[in-house]
Amino acid sequence: MRRMVAENPVVVMGRRGCCMCHVARRLLLGLGVNPTVCEFGDEAAGEAMLPVVFVGGRLLGGLDRLVAVHITGELVPILKEAGALWL
Repeated sequence: MRRMVAENPVVVMGRRGCCMCHVARRLLLGLGVNPTVCEFGDEAAGEAMLPVVFVGGRLLGGLDRLVAVHITGELVPILKEAGALWL
């Protein structure tokens, strides 16, 4: 898992079929970012707070944090710095 986060500019991890994971992915796709998505079954995810988003090898946070930085206009510069967005 660490390798996947280190090798991909944007990674979304969540439970298989989770609507919040889908929302995070769609928000990123709408900005022109193609995130790597790692889905876990319920048994593997346990009580973890999912989804979680990693940008540039660092934890950005959950869906609430992703939406918050998007609303404030901070998300696009973060994505550009990570090499996930070139425009």
